[in-house]
Amino acid sequence: MNDQEWSVAPVGVHETMATAVLRRYILDIGERYYRRRPTEAEVDAALAEDPSDELAPPRGEFLLATWAGSVAGCVGVRLLEPGIAELKRMFVEPWARGRGRGALLLAAAEEAARGLGARAIRLDTRTDLVEVRALYARHGYAEIPAYNDGPYAQHWFEKRL
Repeated sequence: MNDQEWSVAPVGVHETMATAVLRRYILDIGERYYRRRPTEAEVDAALAEDPSDELAPPRGEFLLATWAGSVAGCVGVRLLEPGIAELKRMFVEPWARGRGRGALLLAAAEEAARGLGARAIRLDTRTDLVEVRALYARHGYAEIPAYNDGPYAQHWFEKRL
């Protein structure tokens, strides 16, 4: 597969493909957290506990990545406050990893944040998500003090746009 087959575009967070990839995202990070496959009830609870509704205009955007017509990942951005956006739901399907697609998805999210008027973008993540923390560091994100009290947040990052 080549880069010409890769695309990232905004979609409604409640569209069928978006809800399906968000469920796979929760399954993926849940598996790492629980060290077992989460149940459907646990996925439902996680989505209800932290809904993605704010990843929609006018204060947010949800981006769906496709590769050769198949959903390959997603990412969302939302404004926390004027000039500061937050990265949410960054996910690349396991079959699409290791090919630089995370960097392309991250760049698209940063562009979306700029489009919302952000001058900086923040995110939180967990210690066990080693690969994504390395991705953020490679792309200019620096660790900052906690800006939220999310139950799974263990590291906080920011990048000036």
